[in-house]
Amino acid sequence: MMKSPEYLVSFDTNKLPSFITDVLVIGSGMAGLRAAIESAKTHNVILASKNSLSESNTYYAQGGIASQIDKPKLIPSHIADTIEHSYGLSDPDIVKEIISRGIPLVKELISWGLKFDSKSNGPDMTLEGGHKLARILHSGGDATGKNIHASLLQKVKSISQITALDYTFVIDILITPGKPNDCSGAVVFSQKTKQVSIIWAKKTIIASGGAGQLYRESTNPDVTTGDGLSIAYRKGAKLQDLEFIQFHPTALYVAGASRFLISESVRGEGGLLRDKLGKRFMPDYHPLAELAPRDIVSRAIINQMKLTKDTNVYLDLTHLSATFIEKRFPSMSKLCRDFGIDVKKDMIPVRPSAHYMVGGIKIDLRGHTNIKNLFAAGEAASVSFHGANRLGSNSLLESLVIGHLAGATASSEISSARPVVPIHIDYKIKVETNNHKTSLDLADIKNSLQSLMWYNVGLECNALGLNQALEKIDYWSSYCLAQEFSTPQGWEVQNMLTLSRLVTQSALLRQESRGVHYRTDFPKTEEKWNKHTIV
Repeated sequence: MMKSPEYLVSFDTNKLPSFITDVLVIGSGMAGLRAAIESAKTHNVILASKNSLSESNTYYAQGGIASQIDKPKLIPSHIADTIEHSYGLSDPDIVKEIISRGIPLVKELISWGLKFDSKSNGPDMTLEGGHKLARILHSGGDATGKNIHASLLQKVKSISQITALDYTFVIDILITPGKPNDCSGAVVFSQKTKQVSIIWAKKTIIASGGAGQLYRESTNPDVTTGDGLSIAYRKGAKLQDLEFIQFHPTALYVAGASRFLISESVRGEGGLLRDKLGKRFMPDYHPLAELAPRDIVSRAIINQMKLTKDTNVYLDLTHLSATFIEKRFPSMSKLCRDFGIDVKKDMIPVRPSAHYMVGGIKIDLRGHTNIKNLFAAGEAASVSFHGANRLGSNSLLESLVIGHLAGATASSEISSARPVVPIHIDYKIKVETNNHKTSLDLADIKNSLQSLMWYNVGLECNALGLNQALEKIDYWSSYCLAQEFSTPQGWEVQNMLTLSRLVTQSALLRQESRGVHYRTDFPKTEEKWNKHTIV
């Protein structure tokens, strides 16, 4: 395989425009916004987002946030459910800390103006798969992520010590010359000015989200190409448990429609899964039926599709109150109407899609990575909270807590000014991309990679398919990673190739089935694999 270069572009920091800040936060989802807010209490912050500040997985999260704010005495149950469905790979102390710390932070969101849906006697808590109790808070029905993000963004915009840079693509983090384990900022590209520049930072926090776009079928927005993980890997950061890619069981499956997520809370409120013959099949697979953990529901759907020789199954809400559906799921109802589906009388065609990266940059509870002055939080990070699977609505909770802790820790560890050390990178391999003989169709590479990952490194995999995937990824990387691109499209593809190989390698290494990782050639869970994989 072509080794990924240390940096994706040539540059000389002495010749580029520079910004200097105390803390650089990469990413504008929940973890990034919360980290920026916390760091800005004592220091200056630059918040860089590669698209608009609203374009993140947080914004599109429909389900809610899991937090027992009304009944703290039920915290032990939340902890137990999370540990049970982590399949042995969560750290119980971390689970306890995140769930406990989440309650005051959720209440803080409320104090900032966020309104959660309520009933006459308190919060309107709902149930989701794997949770034994109703503990999911939602806002605006199925607009929870949008409303939480808006609340945090409004807070960010009110803080003068935060400078938000939208449409700013972080190409690479900077490593101080002579100090191979010391991050000093990032090299970035403004999609507005088309200018490469340097952001010098005493502390850098990667909160760039997941990598759903590695797969052909994904509920994630286009921005989720795994850039933060690839950036960290190139500089020697440890990445953990990359084989655990969670597929959401129910994404809208209509030709021409994006794989819009049909929230797990739809099943929590009584939605039933049926095959094309009208059979409710989930009771055949698990005692919790539609409310089984996501990995079980996803594989059950795939199996039922095979049995019925169909491309999807159906989510049935027709037995629920029409008024309730419109109030509880307004966004989902409207989208389905746009495609001629009246959820009050029509079943919704659904199938699994890539949804969440359970693994990520290895961190401790306060966001530290193994690289000095580099932190991570949110979906880009792995703190041994979810383990081998993720319970619905635990991700927003984790992002809120770790974002807060990473921001607080980064700012508290700034002791003094750091000297700016010039960096000069001369890209060793030059290819004239405007020469027709060497020009690349980046869209075709991306599409081919997404299909390969979907079929070979997806919900089910085996050694034959994984090795075939590695062979193709290596070949595509041999010429794609050798080029120096000048636009985000090229850097995204390079990042996707790098991360896809790491995901595939990790899946090949884990010779067992556990949580969301399912090997048809190793279908059992093995005690010897009750450990993390690190790259």
